[in-house]
Amino acid sequence: MAWTFRCSRTTSPRQLSTSPCRTTSSRSSPTMSCHASAASGPSTSTTISSLLRLSVAPQFLPRSLRVADLAANQVTEIFPLTFGEKPALRSVYLHNNQLSNAGLPPDAFHGSEAVVILSLSSNRLSYLPPSLPPSLERLHLQNNLISKVPRGALSRQTHLRELYLQHNQLTDSGLDATTFSKLHHLEYLDLSHNRLASVPAGLPRTLAVLHLGRNRIRGVEAARLRGARGLRYLLLQHNQLGATGLPAGALRPLRGLHTLHLYGNGLDRVPLALPRRLRALVLPHNHVTTLGARDLAGTPGLAELNLAYNRLVSARVHRRAFRPLRALRSLDLAGNLLTRLPGGLPGGLHTLRLQRNQLRALEPEPLAGLDQLRELSLAHNRLRVGDIGPGTWHELQALQVRRRPVLDLSHNELSFVPPDLPEALEELHLQGNRISHVGPEAFLSTPRLRALFLRANRLHMTSIAPDAFLGLLHLSVVDTAGNPEQVLVRLPPTTPRQPRAGSPRARRGPAV
Repeated sequence: MAWTFRCSRTTSPRQLSTSPCRTTSSRSSPTMSCHASAASGPSTSTTISSLLRLSVAPQFLPRSLRVADLAANQVTEIFPLTFGEKPALRSVYLHNNQLSNAGLPPDAFHGSEAVVILSLSSNRLSYLPPSLPPSLERLHLQNNLISKVPRGALSRQTHLRELYLQHNQLTDSGLDATTFSKLHHLEYLDLSHNRLASVPAGLPRTLAVLHLGRNRIRGVEAARLRGARGLRYLLLQHNQLGATGLPAGALRPLRGLHTLHLYGNGLDRVPLALPRRLRALVLPHNHVTTLGARDLAGTPGLAELNLAYNRLVSARVHRRAFRPLRALRSLDLAGNLLTRLPGGLPGGLHTLRLQRNQLRALEPEPLAGLDQLRELSLAHNRLRVGDIGPGTWHELQALQVRRRPVLDLSHNELSFVPPDLPEALEELHLQGNRISHVGPEAFLSTPRLRALFLRANRLHMTSIAPDAFLGLLHLSVVDTAGNPEQVLVRLPPTTPRQPRAGSPRARRGPAV
């Protein structure tokens, strides 16, 4: 007979949370329900109710126990036979309690050699507990006070695949070269939100995901990464790398690296000699001012490049900077200081984000060949209709889009709807401009338009011509809120046939 023991805080059967990690509150007084139930055989269960949460774990639980859930109590102490001598025990949930190292005996899991999941997150542990089950595959220790992993504390957990140590107080002195070296199956390691000044040593070659965000890392050494050659995702956002913390070639040992996050590190240029197979480079909120002709040449396989909210100016972006990136699908240059579109954009781009720059002109040449573009965001710039060169939108006529094609020209200085918009366009954002009139020919070039946003312009009640939307059979959304007056909008019929007199469709009058 296999047993499950659950002791979670509830209020009433109707409000009982389905998640063992969640405490549900209500207006009624909370009660604590403990259930010990058999998984097979004769029905046997016990229920204990109290107005208080558990502060001490039960001293004895059934030997055939498989799952133990004591989460979200106030447990400060467990006993050797609470979880010890349970050969069938697989999962133990102790998160959101008050456990310190003193309340966790060294033999807490003695004789329980089948535990694969142990959750000790959100407690008061100051160091990683010794004598954890060697069978562990997933270990949660986040949101504690851990400042040290004692030498050998993880030497027996050779089956561990996921280790969560984020939101602790770990420093470099609290780890050593052997801390993770015995974890021959480790795939996921989260050390974010700690106090580390360098990348830990001794990382295993099986590691696929490494979170180091929000530490105090000032430098990355190639030697620290040589053992982790299987790494696919490296997250280093919000550290202190600065201009010299990521020297050329520091990440070269990571030949299979797929994604690199360097958000908010004070970098003044794109790092050089990155792994050639890199697919996603995320560099927003740094201090990058320049893109040279060869800065991105070493990563020809990039599919995503995010350089948003840096300090790029058009004069320092080489016309060939993006040309080597033939696989690029998403380019985010939002929040920079660009005054014109960069040249040499890869023809396979699906998404181009240029909002919140200082664009004053649009010419057709930079858009030539972008026949796979699905989304173009030009919001919050300084564009006027006269600044958009003849034929600019014609370069986007061949859009082949699998989802709704979007053009965002919101929050510019447009005084009327730009002419000759792309034929495939389905969603057009023009809010926050200076548009005061929409003429009958405004949307002749966009027969597939489904949604139009004209809010916060200078439109009045009769500013939109009665036949402005004639022929737009798919148009279902027209947003004109926030203008000086309510705007009368007459949507077109949904089919090209003329409706019969007196039918509901014929009575479809002006909509506001």
